[in-house]
Amino acid sequence: MMSDALSPQPTTPAAPARPAAPLASATSGARIIAVTSGKGGVGKTFVSANLAAALTRRGQRVLVLDADLGLANLDVVLNLHPKITLHDVFTGKAAPDDAVIAAPGGFDVLLAGSGMVEYSRLTPEVRNQFLNVIQALTPRYDVVLLDTGAGISDVVLFSVSLASEVLIVATPEPTSLTDAYADIKVLAMQQKRQHVRMVINQAARPGDGRAITSQLQQVLDRFVSAESGRPMRLIHMGDIPADPSVRDAVMRRQLLLLQTPGCPAALAIAQLANKIESTLLSPAA
Repeated sequence: MMSDALSPQPTTPAAPARPAAPLASATSGARIIAVTSGKGGVGKTFVSANLAAALTRRGQRVLVLDADLGLANLDVVLNLHPKITLHDVFTGKAAPDDAVIAAPGGFDVLLAGSGMVEYSRLTPEVRNQFLNVIQALTPRYDVVLLDTGAGISDVVLFSVSLASEVLIVATPEPTSLTDAYADIKVLAMQQKRQHVRMVINQAARPGDGRAITSQLQQVLDRFVSAESGRPMRLIHMGDIPADPSVRDAVMRRQLLLLQTPGCPAALAIAQLANKIESTLLSPAA
């Protein structure tokens, strides 16, 4: 039962103290959106890359920053082999501008690459390097997507704190929903977020994602309150249906929106981009 999966009893161990509130106000320029998940394997990086392509098609200037320092795989998804990576920026061998490359789909990426394991813990150095990169690059873009690691590690939560909006990717599987609940709970209690946005990937039927988001909201209403005293609000942004074209694109290391733009999953991502543009990127947003 889904209610069992979302039961708050098997709680995730509390993470160490974090910044009390998002740090997004410290940056200027692009709208920064963290794409994150409670667990790995739910398609978070797939969503980040294809959402970037869809937003680019709509005329947005987009940068995807690979913020999964421990297990970065955006380069694999995009079939890119960069000579300069975030590792070179963090070690002072290159400037942030030097590490930005063009990706298939017309957007820019800054890839973490290999050798970032030593940065998978949040130290003052990692904090400062992250802030420097964000502040250096955001002025030239309309949107920066932070493709974070999964879970609630120090580095993941810090990178999420740099974003003004959080997009959580989950699947209908009970383990994914349980971990998404734990993630949302931490964002409400430690980062004082009033809302987060949900995308349900691999949805079996139309309407599944909205129903799942509603059930998650019911659990949050009972057990989790934001700083205002009101429950954390979940905003359902859309579903991406289970689609065999996705696996084919992933295996070919190609963007779904370029390989099969008319398939159901690609159309759903295009709709997600439209919703993000209309709700977050319009002048009134």
